[in-house]
Amino acid sequence: MSRFDHQVAIVTGAGEGLGFGIAQRLGSEGARITIVDMNADVAEQASQVLAEQGVETEIVLGDVGDDETAQQAAKQAIDRWGRIDILVNNAGIAGHSASVWELPLEEMDRVYRTNLRGVYSFCHYIIPHMIDRDYGRVINIASIAGKEGNPKAVPYSATKAGVIGLTKSVGKELASTGIRVNCITPAVVRTRILEQLTQQHIDYMISKIPMGRTGEVEEVAALVAWLASEECSFSTGAVFDISGGRATY
Repeated sequence: MSRFDHQVAIVTGAGEGLGFGIAQRLGSEGARITIVDMNADVAEQASQVLAEQGVETEIVLGDVGDDETAQQAAKQAIDRWGRIDILVNNAGIAGHSASVWELPLEEMDRVYRTNLRGVYSFCHYIIPHMIDRDYGRVINIASIAGKEGNPKAVPYSATKAGVIGLTKSVGKELASTGIRVNCITPAVVRTRILEQLTQQHIDYMISKIPMGRTGEVEEVAALVAWLASEECSFSTGAVFDISGGRATY
């Protein structure tokens, strides 16, 4: 019997990159996956790959910043499988690289909408289904930038800091239940999100990592899989670093 047999996971931004890697890892251990993504092509491709690997999937297309997306994800998962065990709030955008006085205010709104409001929305609509069964695992993907702040990445750093604060608050709210809420703070991971950044910005981030390299999707997915499991029983509202030695607190 696999770790996640009969369990249902909702993974945002699961069409590619880190989200797909997480969906693939959870699926390989028996989970059924609700793929949430804005891009129909990558979502369909991800679903097809997972199906070929024997994983049952549902697809929800939409912007995580829209309430309707979280509501639809919950509805489809419940209608098909009758339960939601795992929520991975992975969807995120890097934002433009520039100093705060150079960025328009609208840039903060845009990044906030995906990186923080989306996490809030999915927690708001999904957690009640976990409360009904007194079981669940919520894993929010924050960033080392949310702890340390990266220059020329104020919207990203600030919203990821918000994800950390949200995680701590919700974890405490649910501490007496069977639901665990944690987040991870990766350093730079080798995914297509790097295409949104300048090489100078990427080089800066790698220079801060004592291991001298980016993280790999499989490494992050392995940590998420543990946090999503029943084995993660005495950690909640916690921040787990996966930063190649960069994190100092």
